Amino acid sequence: MVISVPTGAQHDRVLSNKKDCWILHERARHYAWKGTGGLSIKAFFGGRAHYEVGCAHHAVDERSYLVLNEGQTYAISIESPQPVESFCLFFAPGFAEEVRRSLSLKAERLLDEPNAGDLAPIHFFEKNYAHDSVLTPALRQLKQNYATAEKGGLVEELHAIVERLLKVHEIARRESNRLQALRRATRDELYRRLCRARDYANAFFAQPITLADLARVACLSPNHLLRAFRQVFGETPHQFLTRSRLEEACRLLAQSEARVTDVCLEVGFESHGSFSALFHRRFGVSPTQYRQSKR
Repeated sequence: MVISVPTGAQHDRVLSNKKDCWILHERARHYAWKGTGGLSIKAFFGGRAHYEVGCAHHAVDERSYLVLNEGQTYAISIESPQPVESFCLFFAPGFAEEVRRSLSLKAERLLDEPNAGDLAPIHFFEKNYAHDSVLTPALRQLKQNYATAEKGGLVEELHAIVERLLKVHEIARRESNRLQALRRATRDELYRRLCRARDYANAFFAQPITLADLARVACLSPNHLLRAFRQVFGETPHQFLTRSRLEEACRLLAQSEARVTDVCLEVGFESHGSFSALFHRRFGVSPTQYRQSKR
């Protein structure tokens, strides 16, 4: 059974339920909650939410969604001048494992054992996933239609979304295979640490972040982080930070009335000259010209 939850105040009750899949759809300017949840997909629109998961930090906005595993303890906070729209899916224990079982076993085995007992848990990579052509279309379609859909149809849509989530997981695993490690467990652990460093940089890009800071977050040496980060993501941590700052600058220039100098400082650049030069190099126009083109 699927139950849509209309208010953030019921978040605690949602996460304590162990039998159902849940949809949480709400808008809020200020929100804070801490606890343990089930396997979930977190998506936000019109602003960002900050998640603290152990020593990891994730900022989730319109550019990405976050996946957290069953039994994970985390804290969420929203502080925004305008309402931030959340759309989060919570899956019952064993839901994803059963979907994987039906996809991976032969038909004969499924006929002989239609209702298997304990299934090996799936450990998804807990990280920000950029919106994609695999899961995002189904997520947005569900967001648009769930309020008027029947429960039976919603359950089917959630099955389809988990199938897509499993595909996304395999894509992430292929990305982790770029690492030069002999054992799969070693590659997966290193990949998780690199994603933790990248998500930390994304969450705090407006602050002065150094390679040493990210190395501490990932529990790696700075040189190891630098080499592995470039190997997996195709850019260095500094290049990722610069790109994140420039993308946020584009958003602010298009949507706010802040002066270019203020935008420069707000996204983490210390020099207006270097900001303008980097902006022109990446987008082919000055920040002022970019703003004019968007108006």
